[in-house]
Amino acid sequence: MPRQIWAVLLVLVPLVGLGCAVVTQRVAVWSAPDKKPDARITPASKAANDHFWETLHGGRYEELPKVIDALTAVYLDNPNDSVTAAHLGFAHIWRVSERSRDPHVSPGVTDHIVLARKYFTEAVRLDPDDARYAGFLAAAELAEGKVHRDEKLTRRGYFNMMAAKKAFPEFNLFTAGYLLSELPVTDTKFRDAVEYQWQTVDLVAEEKYDRRTVSLEKYLHKETTTGPKRVLWNSWIAPHNWEGFFLNMGDMLVKQGDTAAARAVYANARLSRTYHEWPYRDVLETRIAQADENVELFRRETPNGDPIRDLMFRTRFACTGCHQAR
Repeated sequence: MPRQIWAVLLVLVPLVGLGCAVVTQRVAVWSAPDKKPDARITPASKAANDHFWETLHGGRYEELPKVIDALTAVYLDNPNDSVTAAHLGFAHIWRVSERSRDPHVSPGVTDHIVLARKYFTEAVRLDPDDARYAGFLAAAELAEGKVHRDEKLTRRGYFNMMAAKKAFPEFNLFTAGYLLSELPVTDTKFRDAVEYQWQTVDLVAEEKYDRRTVSLEKYLHKETTTGPKRVLWNSWIAPHNWEGFFLNMGDMLVKQGDTAAARAVYANARLSRTYHEWPYRDVLETRIAQADENVELFRRETPNGDPIRDLMFRTRFACTGCHQAR
């Protein structure tokens, strides 16, 4: 019997008792064609995606509504472009992550999480080999699960994040740790999150890093712009990725109560050749000076309203801390 017939029988036999209408519906859905990637670039799509990057690199949060409208328009024109879908997902994540910038923020801002999950779902469908998209999708699932108190979605997001971390550790170890940094300090998954940051440092060093040393100065010659390790360094996409990473890692160590290690980790940000251009260097210097005072502030379960004295994940530079150029 031809293999194709066997495949149809394997689908139909379990459905025999369900009735013809149900069988017809399920087979119709099962047999529908998948979306096919279409990466063609039009003047409109180029302009919308360029505007997204210009706005993010400029830290111009107030322009996000126009950015989202333009990206949505070109997505609707070509809903098979994974890049536009991913940029839309990230724009919605940025909108909700740095909502403290908006003096008139409403409860409806959480809808941006739902939209982010939708667009990252499309990006993953269209480009399943890009584990960055998978990591962002898992992040959106975790966030949406938390907002809606949906434990099934939260668990799915967690396990999808673990899979994304395994697929692209250079990128998603940080992503996983960053998302979990908001957990209570007593939660074992918060301890895991800190460990993910140390594992990222191991990838920078390309060896098991001596955590008593803390300074990464001797590894700076390993900087690269190619291959999977490129995401560990500053790049066109994230001009201050290095500085932002160590700002966040220091925050997590402060929350853990290890302020001596936190100060040393924060200091790694100063090793960047472009540290003097980083818009948030004053934040880092203040963090170093106030590390002991910040332990209890960072352990609060809700944002404390102070963009300088709260975990990076909950501040108005949650995204731009790495992505804002100047």
